Amino acid sequence: MKSKVAIVRCNSYLQEEVNEAVKKGLDLLGGARVFANKDESILLKVNLLVGEVPEKCVTTHPSVFRAVAEQFKEVGAQLSYGDSPGFGATHAAAKKAGIAEVAEEMNITLGDFKEGKEVFFEKGIQNKKFFIANAVLDTDGLVSLAKMKTHALERFTGAIKNQFGCVVGMRKGEFHVKLPDATDFARMLVDLNSFIQPKLYIMDGVMAMEGNGPRGGTPRQMNVLLFSTDPVALDATASRMINLDPLYVPTTLVGAENGSGKYKEDDIEIVGDKLNDFICKDFNVVRAPVKTIKKNKVNTFLNNQLVSKPVIIEEKCTHCGTCVQSCPVEGKAINWFDGDKTKVPTYDYKKCIRCYCCQEMCPESAIILKAPLIIKVGKIF
Repeated sequence: MKSKVAIVRCNSYLQEEVNEAVKKGLDLLGGARVFANKDESILLKVNLLVGEVPEKCVTTHPSVFRAVAEQFKEVGAQLSYGDSPGFGATHAAAKKAGIAEVAEEMNITLGDFKEGKEVFFEKGIQNKKFFIANAVLDTDGLVSLAKMKTHALERFTGAIKNQFGCVVGMRKGEFHVKLPDATDFARMLVDLNSFIQPKLYIMDGVMAMEGNGPRGGTPRQMNVLLFSTDPVALDATASRMINLDPLYVPTTLVGAENGSGKYKEDDIEIVGDKLNDFICKDFNVVRAPVKTIKKNKVNTFLNNQLVSKPVIIEEKCTHCGTCVQSCPVEGKAINWFDGDKTKVPTYDYKKCIRCYCCQEMCPESAIILKAPLIIKVGKIF
């Protein structure tokens, strides 16, 4: 049986237009009533990587959040919302992103993403233990509202990766340390997603992010909203829209291998608008398989020679220290090693595990990934 992905054109974030597009997308899958019953508690899991204004395309847009909330309110669902940001408190991030204002107006409760419980997931392929936010554990179901963005480690962040915010606070950093390999990290994300089992995935791609994502990239108009119950199929479809081979995205590759969904075009039924109408051939994304090497003493050396490293653009750096705080490595791979915070932080690449948390969280887009010389030479020849 084919997996169904609904594609709906939406040319702006004007509320009336978004409302119409969201209703159409949900109706193509049977309507909100298929995913929630009257009085059932539903968590709207938004993407709140960090507090940023909607125009920067870092977070789920508030008009999409409102439109989805209205559809589920109409069927009588009891709604809550939230995420565990990579930096800062949930409410502060939601307020800056414009989501908190909508939630307060609609009497939607902010879920508890500060505290949680350890859970054991027997069916996990690689990871069987997670520390999950109470907001997720205390609800009847979850609707995932992802944002279409590039990602340094996983190439693309979409439906599957959005659930990483269900892990409480700094415990997310522990996974980066334990699983520096992009494919191993993807297996963890797939296991996490399999445990949570969202009822529905919706992707906000009206304005996407290309380039130095998931925070420091550039907004790119894609004019689309996507809907599916299959996160692998949704992510694969979104990848095709940005002219990216779905199998270059580790979460899609692992998800398909683990039976979490389907990625082949012949196994996906597109409903609504046509996929070909949204393909953006020049979308700025790395179109190559991820290059990571397992962690040990020998491979750490090879890792440093073959895998892109984070580099600070000094003229953009404001010395805010977000990169230092974001580094999950014990002893820090980036720091003011001379103690002078008026200077740009520096890297100890022997410690760097290439998780790119520093690049992901930099508020000034001052950290980029630099390919090793051996890779550049290889491309020439």
